[in-house]
Amino acid sequence: MSLKDKVLFITGGSRGIGLATALRAAKDGANIVIASKTVTPHPKLPGTIYTAQEAIIEAGGQCLAIPTDIRDEQQIIKAIDETVNHFGGLDILFNNASAIFPSTVRHTEAKRYDLMFDINGRGSLLCAKYAIPHLLKSKNPHILNNSPPISFDRAPRGMFSLNEHVLKGKTAYMVSKYLMTFWTLGMAEELRSQGIAVNSIWPVTPIDTAAVRNVLPQALSIARSPEIVADACYQIFVQPSREYTGQCLLDEDVLISSGKIDFTQYSLNQDNQ
Repeated sequence: MSLKDKVLFITGGSRGIGLATALRAAKDGANIVIASKTVTPHPKLPGTIYTAQEAIIEAGGQCLAIPTDIRDEQQIIKAIDETVNHFGGLDILFNNASAIFPSTVRHTEAKRYDLMFDINGRGSLLCAKYAIPHLLKSKNPHILNNSPPISFDRAPRGMFSLNEHVLKGKTAYMVSKYLMTFWTLGMAEELRSQGIAVNSIWPVTPIDTAAVRNVLPQALSIARSPEIVADACYQIFVQPSREYTGQCLLDEDVLISSGKIDFTQYSLNQDNQ
């Protein structure tokens, strides 16, 4: 299968995993909407929805850049309506936008808590709510949430011991991401009979994004490039939606199932692979 002419709505797509996923889809000739709130350059957050739009078009796709703060329900409604009016439909929703503030409970400010839950939890739910009526008209509709499995069956390089490494020092953030995972599991069952696939994707390693560089720079020593998640997302999007749903996936597992066993191309530090 191919993503040619498919319509993708990607939140937080002006940089990082969202942009990498958009560029991968653009190689097929997909139609992509970048729904993000970065419209002017930020000193710590490179890229805007307009620079992303240029890159996507250059890569072979069509792109609509829509300024969107997913904390605002009306902006979500407007962005999805504009998507459908412009491209004639909607095939894929990638709930990628996230707010991250890794801190202990003692140091988690109420405004930071509210931001993470407004974007990660509430925003992703509302994007799905307003996308579903249009996804029902697609031949192969997918919703993908950028969120973790409830538990990790394996611990590559000792990284993902659930209590010590995933939750320790960032409980509020991870709970907001687990909320997205529960949306995945619940919506998958709600929408299974209607043919809309709902899955989650999560990286095995930290990913080299602006957020990681700003708030978790120590993780860069074992980080990989965003393209590993983008390639995994692509493999999910081309699966038949009626058969491939309700899964909380890790990027490596998705790529291994597609036949890939060498991940060195994604490494920032070759010695860690």
